[in-house]
Amino acid sequence: MNEKPTIMDEKPSISKSSEPEMADPAGRRQSVALNIVENPLKRHSPEKTVADARIFAESHDLAEHVDLFGRAALVARDPDHFETMTELDEQELAALSYERDHKWHGPFMLWYAISLCAVGAATQGWDQTGSNGANLSFHEEFGLTGEGRDEWVVGVINAIIFLTAGLIGAFIVDPLNHYFGRRGEIFITACCLTATPIGSGFARSWEGLFAARFVMGIGIGAKNATVPIYSAEMAPARVRGALVMFWQLWVVAGIFLGFCANVIVKDTGDISWRLQLGSAFIPSLILGIGIFFCPESPRWLMKHGKHAKGFRSMSRLRAHPIIAARDFYYSCIIYEEELKVARGSGYFSRLWDCFAVPRIRRANYGASTVMLAQQMCGINIISFYSSTIFVEAGYSETEALYASLGYGAIQVVATIPTLFLIDTKGRRTLTLAIGPVVLFVYLFTIAYSLGEGPVAFQYSAEVFPTIQREQGMAWAVCINNTFAGILSLTFPRMQTVMTPTGAFGFYAGLNLLAWFMIFCFVRETKQLTLEELDQVFSVRTSHFIKHELTVMLPYFIKRHILRKKIMKPPQIIEREDKVDTLSM
Repeated sequence: MNEKPTIMDEKPSISKSSEPEMADPAGRRQSVALNIVENPLKRHSPEKTVADARIFAESHDLAEHVDLFGRAALVARDPDHFETMTELDEQELAALSYERDHKWHGPFMLWYAISLCAVGAATQGWDQTGSNGANLSFHEEFGLTGEGRDEWVVGVINAIIFLTAGLIGAFIVDPLNHYFGRRGEIFITACCLTATPIGSGFARSWEGLFAARFVMGIGIGAKNATVPIYSAEMAPARVRGALVMFWQLWVVAGIFLGFCANVIVKDTGDISWRLQLGSAFIPSLILGIGIFFCPESPRWLMKHGKHAKGFRSMSRLRAHPIIAARDFYYSCIIYEEELKVARGSGYFSRLWDCFAVPRIRRANYGASTVMLAQQMCGINIISFYSSTIFVEAGYSETEALYASLGYGAIQVVATIPTLFLIDTKGRRTLTLAIGPVVLFVYLFTIAYSLGEGPVAFQYSAEVFPTIQREQGMAWAVCINNTFAGILSLTFPRMQTVMTPTGAFGFYAGLNLLAWFMIFCFVRETKQLTLEELDQVFSVRTSHFIKHELTVMLPYFIKRHILRKKIMKPPQIIEREDKVDTLSM
């Protein structure tokens, strides 16, 4: 394990094209990508592919599915031309055709599992808005009404769940996942997040409230790092972005429901803040009960050598055995490719790989960028403190709660279109779209909900290789939650020193910086399998930035600003089968 691994920039699965033609005289695009995502199964003949798949099935306790895996390997080798394969029977052809023509088709268990994970996301949103309403009165309960020290204490109480989420919770994800699996880890964190909001509601001092929220943050961090991974590992590539996007939709749904709870209990007197904090246990309770009926992640089972169980799990998440065998076998093939460049299997070895191995480091750049940009824009200041901001602007407390409810409703409505755009327009396009718009203050929430808000966790959950997925996601969650904590900690004092206008102007400036970071470090991942993404990040960062600055940016200016009718230049990354189609 001490040998120097193969440099992933030099992997044979990325092939460079010759200088491409931009267009032929008829105006049709003839260019090919500068870097091609290659299917490793195409390195061998169809006969060899079938033979290897049969050996795979026999050697992993799947002997009864030997013939199925042989046919599935052929489909995985050439997924766009399955209709010409005489080895497939009519039912298999019909299932594959239906899958191709019906993007949203899937079995009940797939939708159930994804939806349940989405409910888990509501915990975070609900807690944010519970503390939002509680900020109007809990500080009076504990005598924290002055400036200076008292402002910092209020900030710490609000911030601690994000600081412990990022600095502790995110980094216990790997051992929890290793020993308990994805489902077990989600159940443990659901129990934690059911108990701690109730504990917050019964706090008798600010120190007690701080302690309850300290533990809650650990649960939130562990949950935030695992649930998006679990969703991404279950979802088909064609709609993975939209299905995993239910995470963000339910985060904002949790924000909205939390605001609803704030309004419902506003007239309960001195205990209103306790009810507002305590009500956040509801989605976690649903998650803890519901996770028992979900299958374990097929990729987690594969990673731990439980291939037969992994295939059974995949079969529950796909509409037909041929589809399940195709996806499971292809995942196993790419995982074997990853193992060839793995430095070590230990926790710290895999964490270090996130910074040392070029391919993984580039994925880390992208994931860290979208997570950091989500906080740099300052949106969570509104989620944390909107009711306080509205009161200081002259609203009554009741009016402030209703105004915050409107903010939550806008987030839900504005997030829904992204479900349909993320797998067509792409992750990178949506995150780049928000930068200039967010400077117009009241379009802020709508723009955020269409772009940076829903993309960050979904993108981070998919970009890391199977071996380093827990460590990579843990680091991304650490970045996101730690900076969310910094926002929550500093805003009460910033509001006094800089005024609300100055504070929001500061975050507007940070958002411009975030836009540039996204442009440089975030690569498109739409409609690629989790395994194919391994090759997307094998292109050097300097080459990627050069291509974006010298090719794609001039094209954007000429085409969309100067309105010139010019052909779109080649992408720096393209699927091999798409390139074949374009070249025909």
